[in-house]
Amino acid sequence: MRMLLLLMVGLISWLSLFANSHAADVPAKPNVVLIFIDDLGINDIGPFGNQVHKTPHLDRLATEGMKFSCFYATPVCSMSRAQLMTGCYNARISIPGVLFPASKIGINPEETTVAEVLKQQGYATTCIGKWHLGHREPFLPTRNGFDSYFGIPYSNDMTIDPEHAVFAKDCVFREGLNAETSRKEAIRNKVPLMRGDEVIEYPVDQDTLTQRYTAEAVAFLKANRERPFFLYLPHSMVHVPLAASEEFRKRNDNNLFAAAVEEMDWSVGQIMQTLKELQLDERTLVIFTSDNGASTGSSLPFRGKKATTYEGGVREPCIMRWTGQIKPGSTCDQLAGNIDVLPTLAKLAGAPIAADHKLNGRTIDGRDVSALLFNPQAGPIRDTHLYYRGEQIGAIRQGPWKLFVAPASNPNKNKQPGKKGNLKGDATPGPELYNLLDDPYETKNLATEQPGKVDELRKEAQRLDGEIQQNKRPAGSV
Repeated sequence: MRMLLLLMVGLISWLSLFANSHAADVPAKPNVVLIFIDDLGINDIGPFGNQVHKTPHLDRLATEGMKFSCFYATPVCSMSRAQLMTGCYNARISIPGVLFPASKIGINPEETTVAEVLKQQGYATTCIGKWHLGHREPFLPTRNGFDSYFGIPYSNDMTIDPEHAVFAKDCVFREGLNAETSRKEAIRNKVPLMRGDEVIEYPVDQDTLTQRYTAEAVAFLKANRERPFFLYLPHSMVHVPLAASEEFRKRNDNNLFAAAVEEMDWSVGQIMQTLKELQLDERTLVIFTSDNGASTGSSLPFRGKKATTYEGGVREPCIMRWTGQIKPGSTCDQLAGNIDVLPTLAKLAGAPIAADHKLNGRTIDGRDVSALLFNPQAGPIRDTHLYYRGEQIGAIRQGPWKLFVAPASNPNKNKQPGKKGNLKGDATPGPELYNLLDDPYETKNLATEQPGKVDELRKEAQRLDGEIQQNKRPAGSV
């Protein structure tokens, strides 16, 4: 018995030494490249099963890094970006599902963004692409932790805000417009391109967006190679209206969705090539994911698409790659999501979140999942996840169990989920309970068979949501 005890103590000591030695090998303040795609479904790229679109750079990213099979976002745009930037459920910080050019609210400047956390640790920070957390001056990236901003302030199917747009003196007006005529009418699909807090092109030529975002990103990497940096690259594609350069349209016989996906993959390749040329591979964590389920594309084999709380609306492709730290070709099946990005990056940058899960005195909901990067077989960091539709709770997952406490989709606006090429996304009448371990595609409703589990999860959802609603913080407003 004494010998067994000594062996166990020795094994524990060895494991502790291994863990500590690995932690010691982790570079301090790693660079971070966060690529965030709009409306990309989990089945739209090669690493997650697509066999039509050519995505060689993402295929390589997955081969050199880790795929997350259970990585959550939200059903639609603004709420997903709110979670990503603040580590909070969108309901906690009063950000609705989608903000529009007429919206008078945005991210509250009192909230702490991931950019602000990293900036305080000496990082150079930039946002290049779609922001969608408020286009008015207090809500823009440069007021919320980013040194610079280049992109469109919301979705590319929206309009300009004719009253509040600030045109740069050298703004390029296209399609026969000028500063005066641009303020007379807001035209759908004609959106402004901004640098900082000024519009520099209106309407932006959307065919060039992916290429221009990429050029800006490459320039940022080269300019900041000697210091830690945070590049946040939220692409406008593959949100409709779809757009791509002539080169990629020709390659795909004018199939705009395929062209947009493949040009986005090309952009990833440009970023990775630049990191390699700058010899930054071992110092840079690259994260690739999407804001919500597929709209035009496919979330198969999962049920539902964008705008639903079925898995196809919220379970996203996610790849993380960090040469020398993340095991190549690995997969993590533990629950994680974009809500965990802030606390995870904070820990890696040397600014861990307090044990009471508060940041600057404010509660956050995400958790540090950095341990999963180094050991995907580690136990779960968190086993509970809340699914919101707008600011109302829609479902709860705890362990393998998922219970819907509200319809998974809006019955009056249920156009996306039932599109051809995806499992039916129409909400099932009555309570819905699924075991996602046995049935990840939500095909067998167990609510009738498991009334006790339904009651247990409903009470837990009410408790957790009740805390959020009681302690929710206001959005910023003008």
